[in-house]
Amino acid sequence: MNLQTYLLAKFKAALVAIGAPEDSPAPLSRSTRAGFGHYQFNGAMALSKVLKQKPRDIADKIVAAVEFTDEVEKLEVAGPGFINIHLSPAWLAKQLKQANADERLLIEAESAQTVVVDYSSPNLAKEMHVGHLRTTIIGDAVVKTLEFLGHKVLRQNHMGDWGTQFGMLITHLNDKLAADSAAETALSDLEDFYRAAKVRFDDEDGFADRARENVVKLQSGDPECIVLWKTFVDVSIKHSEEVYKKLNVSLKREHIMGESAYNDDLAPTVAELKQKGIVVEDQGAQVAFLQELADKEGNPAVYIVQKSGGGYLYATTDLAAIRYRNNVLKADRTLILTDARQALHFKQTEIVARKAGFIKPEQSYEHCPFGMMLGNDGKPFKTRTGGTVKLAELLDEAVERAAVLINKRESDLTADEREVIANKVGIGAVKYADLSKNRTTDYIFNWDTMLSFEGNTAPYLQYAYTRIQSIFRKAGVNAEALQADMQLQAEQELVLAVKLLQYVEAIKQVSSDGTPHVLCTYIYELASFFMSFYEACPILKDGIDEPTKNSRLMLAQLTAKTLKSGLELLGIETMEKM
Repeated sequence: MNLQTYLLAKFKAALVAIGAPEDSPAPLSRSTRAGFGHYQFNGAMALSKVLKQKPRDIADKIVAAVEFTDEVEKLEVAGPGFINIHLSPAWLAKQLKQANADERLLIEAESAQTVVVDYSSPNLAKEMHVGHLRTTIIGDAVVKTLEFLGHKVLRQNHMGDWGTQFGMLITHLNDKLAADSAAETALSDLEDFYRAAKVRFDDEDGFADRARENVVKLQSGDPECIVLWKTFVDVSIKHSEEVYKKLNVSLKREHIMGESAYNDDLAPTVAELKQKGIVVEDQGAQVAFLQELADKEGNPAVYIVQKSGGGYLYATTDLAAIRYRNNVLKADRTLILTDARQALHFKQTEIVARKAGFIKPEQSYEHCPFGMMLGNDGKPFKTRTGGTVKLAELLDEAVERAAVLINKRESDLTADEREVIANKVGIGAVKYADLSKNRTTDYIFNWDTMLSFEGNTAPYLQYAYTRIQSIFRKAGVNAEALQADMQLQAEQELVLAVKLLQYVEAIKQVSSDGTPHVLCTYIYELASFFMSFYEACPILKDGIDEPTKNSRLMLAQLTAKTLKSGLELLGIETMEKM
């Protein structure tokens, strides 16, 4: 059950019952102060002018009209017309018991849509670097959340596997293979391979001419060049797959739809845009002039879909991708995750696509921009020598740093267990440090902060989960077999209970807005509320009666299930002990 939606529906019905217009504002929010209930309805003040009555009088009428049975213990009008909603402990306990018995924690599936999510999209001419981290893990968290809510999600990894640079690369690869070097060996370090090819292109007589010839051959479908290109792409994809495995993301080879996949539709796309009068020839290029994005002087934005020499651009490929996703994949909704610097491009692309009918009015096209990962100097994150940080090396360092921390802690863990935990903690720390930040903002990458076992970090949340598991081990109780009635008496129990029922609200927001940081905030608050509950409400202390102990164990169990579920949606692994 979505608690907020349920309460809101009740109050909207009450507004109609007292004669308010059907479209009246119905602001319902969570209470942020103790003693002011669990939720607060603030619709009375907005109706004062419409109904020509005092806000408190309207609030009294709403309270009299709203229909609750056992859900609410008390409604009280406060201040100028706020309505504080105190939920019933008995009703909350009933909901929690049902959630504990349900593998989906009472979270119902949404009305299913076909959702295309375009994310990760590395350039296969180089290894994945830190710039690919945000798109990959934010996209994967959104994908997993959408799937959990019952949507048909189609992952689309729009890899950069085409373009003029591939003439240079396949020429260099061909020479390597001719010298009896295996492709895997030659491409073991893509950065070195790219640099060596670029040096030859710039300095070696005849190489640039051969590279340009191979571009033409490749684009015209020459069999030998296609074989070389496929070899390069295949080895490059293996590098990406290794990173995806380390990151614990769900992208697989079958999700790749590289730029090359749309080659055959580029000319038809431009032809249709010309036929519909959306693009016109200007200095030999095919251009759309977008008055919708005109500057202060009234000059329209320029959007080129074909260069004067006949070459195509990212714009052409993105438009062809829209046609494929909407016509073939039948997408109801498309989400594209790239950094914020591409926001204008995707805005222009959407305008052109909608004018052309490539996107139907009922279809959603959403660019989900994100900020940059910065170093402590506030500049884009780089190596100490100023180079680009390879993502695989960053993740390896995270695991190494986590291993040092784990080995400092006293425990009875075996060496193998420590290795597994270090991997989960290290990778989880990097992912959570990113996911917990608002998608649209930049953030500072800091090893010490992200690997801390205190504060809003993955290690803290992973530890909170294992701490609950240790309670059950100490109690000698099988958590899955535990069945008991809940008794919500202490304030900390009630606060935790309400928080547990708000899980669905966080998930729904991730689904609608593509904002995993909302889920991060939720599970951090949940873990914090659990710690407060655990300190104030002993579970295994001598003298605690059996019903109270079992009730608190049930609360602990549901907290653990919710933490695990939330972390899994974020792609962060938990462990039974730590």
